[in-house]
Amino acid sequence: MKCRHCNSTLKHTFVDLGTSPPSNAYVPEHSIKKPESWYPLKVKVCSQCWLVQTEDFVREETMFSDDYAYYSSFSTSWLEHAKKYTKDMLSRFHFNSSSMVVEVAANDGYLLQYMQKSGIPCYGIEPTHGTAEAARKKGIEIVEDFFSVLKAKELAAKGLQADLMIANNVLAHVPDINDFCNGFSILLKPNGIVTFEFPHLLNLVDEKQFDTIYHEHYSYLSLISAQKILNNNGLSIFDVEELSTHGGSLRVYAQRSDTGKRSKNKSVAELEKKEKTFGLNTINYYENFQEKVEKIKLDFLKFLVDAKQNKMKIVAYGAAAKGNTLINFSGIKPDLISYVVDKNPMKQGKYLPGSRIPIVGEKTLKLDKPDYIIVLPWNLKEEIFQLLRSVCKHNVKLVTIIPKIEIV
Repeated sequence: MKCRHCNSTLKHTFVDLGTSPPSNAYVPEHSIKKPESWYPLKVKVCSQCWLVQTEDFVREETMFSDDYAYYSSFSTSWLEHAKKYTKDMLSRFHFNSSSMVVEVAANDGYLLQYMQKSGIPCYGIEPTHGTAEAARKKGIEIVEDFFSVLKAKELAAKGLQADLMIANNVLAHVPDINDFCNGFSILLKPNGIVTFEFPHLLNLVDEKQFDTIYHEHYSYLSLISAQKILNNNGLSIFDVEELSTHGGSLRVYAQRSDTGKRSKNKSVAELEKKEKTFGLNTINYYENFQEKVEKIKLDFLKFLVDAKQNKMKIVAYGAAAKGNTLINFSGIKPDLISYVVDKNPMKQGKYLPGSRIPIVGEKTLKLDKPDYIIVLPWNLKEEIFQLLRSVCKHNVKLVTIIPKIEIV
C-alpha cells in the first residue's frame, strides 16, 4: 500500500485490530438475520510524512450513507464546545454580517446554528442526508455532497467563497486527503482562514486510545504530518491550540499559502518541538502499541468474566463508534454485555455492528437496575456520569476501560 498523502510505500504496521464491520453500520431489526460485511482494521505509519493511516478496504460512500447515525447535537458538551468556538472566532477575527462562514461536515447544524444566531451568513457542506435534513430544519443552508476540489471550484464559481472555513473532526474521515485539503485553498477568500480540529496522535499513542481507530477514520494526525499535508496543498498553518476534546485534540489555523498574510505564532514551533521530543518523527515511537492494546483487551475480558461469574449484570452506555472498536476487537457479545443504552432515537431499536448487542433507550436503566454500566464514550465521561447518576437511583458502578479500567 502507498501513503495516501506522499505516495511512499508503507512498510510499518502501527496496530492490527483484526476485522470488524464499519463502526456506524448499526443493524436494524429487519436485518438481524442477514450477514454483515467485515473488513480488516489494520493501521500503517508512513516513515516519510508520518501520517498514520488505515489500509483501504471500505468505500467512503459505504460509511457515510443516508442512514448515517451520528448526530453531533446529542452531546451537550459538544454543543457547548461549538458555542464557545463561535464566540472565540467572532472575537478574534471580527467576522460580521458581510462575512461568509462555511463548515465542511456540518452534520446536523450543531455549530452553524450559533453562527446564524450571531448574524453571520453561513452554509454547510454535508454528505449524509439525515443530518443534512436536521440542519435544514434549523434554517441552515446545506450543500448535500462530499467536499472536494471539484465541489470547491463549483461553489467558488457561484461566488460562495469563505472568510472562515470550519472542519471539525473531519480531516481524519477522508480517503483522498490531498484532494480534500486542496479544496480549502480554492474556496477560501484571499485573506480567509480555515480551522481544522482533529484528535491528536500524541494522545492516542500515549493514552492507548486505540478505540478511536475505526474504518471511518482513514488518518490519524500530528502537527508534524498536518503541516506537511497542508503545505503541499496550498495552505500554511499560522497557529495551533491543544484542546481537551475527544481525549486530546489539536485546532490548527491555516491560510492560503499564496495570499495569506498572517505571521506564524510561536505555538506552532513549540508544539512541533514537543512532538519531536516525544519522537513522533521516529519509527520507534510507534512500536509496541500492539502489546499495549492487547493488554487492555485481556484486562477488559477478565473484568467481564469475573463479574458474570459473580452474577453481576453488566450493560453499557453510548452506542459510539469507538465502543464498537473496543467491543469487536475484544470479541464481546450480548452474553457479557446485555445491552447498550443511547439517547439517540436513530440508534434505539437497532443492534451494534458485529457484536449484535441491542441498543435501548435510557428508561430501560430505571427498570433494569444493572450492577455495572460501562461508559464507552470515555471522552464524554463527565457529561455521561452526571446523566447516569440522575437516571439511576440504585447503587450502580460506572466503568471506563481506556487507558485502564476505572470503577467509580
